[in-house]
Amino acid sequence: MKFKIPIIIYVFAFLIINNIAYAQKNRVINGVIKDSANGETLIGASVQVYGAVKIGTVTNAYGYYSLSVPDGVYELVFSYVGYKTITKNVSISKDLKQDVSLESANQLTEVVVSSERKNNNIENPLMGVQKLNVKEINSIPVLFGERDILKTLQLLPGISSAGEGNSGFYVRGGAIDHNLILLDEAPVYNASHLLGFFSTFNSDAIKDVTVYKGGMPAQYGGRLASVLDIKMNDGNKKDYTVEGGIGLIASRLKVEGPFKKDKSSFMISGRRTYADAFLKFSPDSNLNNNTLFFYDLNAKANFILDDKNTLFVSGYFGRDKLGLGDTFGFEWGNATSTVRLNHLFSNRLFSNTSLIYSNYNYIIENLLEANNFKVNSSIKDFNLKQDFQYTANNAHDVKFGMNVIHHTLAPGKITASALSSVNETAIQNRKGVEYAAYFSDEYSVSNKLKLVYGTRFSAFSLFGGGNFNTYDVNGDITNTQSFESNEIVKSYFNLEPRVSAAYQLADNKSIKTSYTRNTQNLHLMSNSTATSPTDLYIMNSNNVKPEIADQFAVGYFSNFKNDSYEFSAEFYYKDMKNQIEYRNGTDLRGNQNIEADLLFGDGRAYGIELFLKKRYGDFNGWIGYTLSKTERQFDQINGGRWFNARQDRTHDLSVVGIYKASKRWTLSSTFVYNTGNAVTYPNGKYQINGTTVFDYADKNSYRTPAYHRLDLSATLEPKIKPDRKYQSSWSFGIYNAYNRKNAFSIDFQDNPDNVNRTQAVQTSLFGIIPSVTWNFKF
Repeated sequence: MKFKIPIIIYVFAFLIINNIAYAQKNRVINGVIKDSANGETLIGASVQVYGAVKIGTVTNAYGYYSLSVPDGVYELVFSYVGYKTITKNVSISKDLKQDVSLESANQLTEVVVSSERKNNNIENPLMGVQKLNVKEINSIPVLFGERDILKTLQLLPGISSAGEGNSGFYVRGGAIDHNLILLDEAPVYNASHLLGFFSTFNSDAIKDVTVYKGGMPAQYGGRLASVLDIKMNDGNKKDYTVEGGIGLIASRLKVEGPFKKDKSSFMISGRRTYADAFLKFSPDSNLNNNTLFFYDLNAKANFILDDKNTLFVSGYFGRDKLGLGDTFGFEWGNATSTVRLNHLFSNRLFSNTSLIYSNYNYIIENLLEANNFKVNSSIKDFNLKQDFQYTANNAHDVKFGMNVIHHTLAPGKITASALSSVNETAIQNRKGVEYAAYFSDEYSVSNKLKLVYGTRFSAFSLFGGGNFNTYDVNGDITNTQSFESNEIVKSYFNLEPRVSAAYQLADNKSIKTSYTRNTQNLHLMSNSTATSPTDLYIMNSNNVKPEIADQFAVGYFSNFKNDSYEFSAEFYYKDMKNQIEYRNGTDLRGNQNIEADLLFGDGRAYGIELFLKKRYGDFNGWIGYTLSKTERQFDQINGGRWFNARQDRTHDLSVVGIYKASKRWTLSSTFVYNTGNAVTYPNGKYQINGTTVFDYADKNSYRTPAYHRLDLSATLEPKIKPDRKYQSSWSFGIYNAYNRKNAFSIDFQDNPDNVNRTQAVQTSLFGIIPSVTWNFKF
């Protein structure tokens, strides 16, 4: 029965497709929309048709579109944010292939968050979907002046930062590992550099960023809270270009160009920090022999094989290194690669086949001879993914496909030299396979009502290769079994129905609602308040069940003043099962029986998100506000009562403003405010043999002080000269402009002047930080 359910889904999809296809015989208009300057495909470009029928669509993740019309004369309008609109008049009496190249408007007219077309936020039945316009992320002030997609993402309602200097984020009450982060379809397990101060994504190499925080489409799965889908640049098919930037802490360089003009191209982008170079000049001998830097490399190539086949090859490699002289070394990083084939079976059926590899690992070394040891840990994936998109007619856009991922988790291996006093240890590797099959249909019921409905069948199998324990509620072993490497230890099966609907009250107003079920089979083990490179993942097992989340959402969406302003209000409620916490005193490092220390319970999150955006004009920006509650319940914690989750934030406010002061100057600022983190503080203490022992209150019953910060930036563009290929600009920034000392952590200790009293000690990471970056392109 394990393999019959996916087959049933495919048969069901095939029958629907055939019934729809024969319901109406129309001519098909299809093609690819590209940037005229470099040949990059444009994701989410708008295609509008006016004539005997008035219809529209947008290009998919590969720049492809397809729609159908009866015979007649039509006006085709092609548009994309930041590009000049093209209008074509055509007479349709047979199928038409219409590829289009759009010319960039070459001016800053939109805010960073933008829709594909003016009223897409009204018509699109999917909720909680937003895009980042990568070309304009440059205007957002960030730490050390380094452009950062994840930091910009945290300025949107419903998405909150995991802490200052941390690239982790929470979405609608979900934990950090509840977010699926994809780079050219490859999962990225640790998306941070320098212990979280920067993200792994170099914006120079990125073409498109889309985040799904509500009713995510059925083709995505494996996480409870959100999907962050990031696409790399394909490479310039027209000319060779070089661009980059030099900043106070890092420099970057990108080279791209054609292998064969208009047929194939490449893109290579690299970035490196040089904080370690400054340490060399330190007079302190304890500092000038230390190591502290990261580097990353993005590369991509594409080849148009013929008019039906395009091949893409892309990869990412990033590494962080931290060392304390000859005593300690620590490094971690990601490596991903994707080989993808786009194929057109017909002008209605589009196919994408992907082979994907992902590897995250870290190494910790103690270099002192008497205690010399090395710790290795990794998570490695091999992934086969097949997606189809069938444009049956203008009322139905059908997507279906399958996915198989093979996971290998190496939780930890400790090796030591012969002279070391450290014992060598190895925690058993774990292997598992995730299977998924999905079907969805975007159905235009009428001019006012649109639906996206579908389902995703997911399964997970844990494979043997070692001993597997079963534990009771007290963490005691009740059974131990040994399995060979090809034996299935445990399997789980889940059906994930999903439906979203949008009803237009008027051309500029709509209400939407959605229901989504998601399951998660990999689980992050971290008992710190922020992400760490040494955080561990575990799989489903005899003891650990898939996490499940059911999310309900309803929203009101409106555009006004000729679509210059956009407003939305979304309410959500999320019910979560099989959530994970730890017993008091749990040590995650080198723990051979980590599952014995896990507790399982429920979670719930609910809130309202308000978003107001000014889209056009010399001054634009947005205000995002979230009022929310996130709680957990475990029988063994707080007497079984509900308590605040660590990611609970009552208030979260972001204000972004971008002002085009002149042809050369662009000014921008961001202000953020959020309720302090939920934490556990001591409410008493006592002495044992002269040592102070703190007695702690209920879990997460206190708050750190509220967090708030103002950032400023200014960008100076050069004077525009005709036919000048070389360009440069200067970006100036001030992070934390009024020098707010926000709490990174708060510790408690005896007052040195009176041991009977306790004092709190606050640690703050950053005060005011200026930055300057020189950007160039030729």
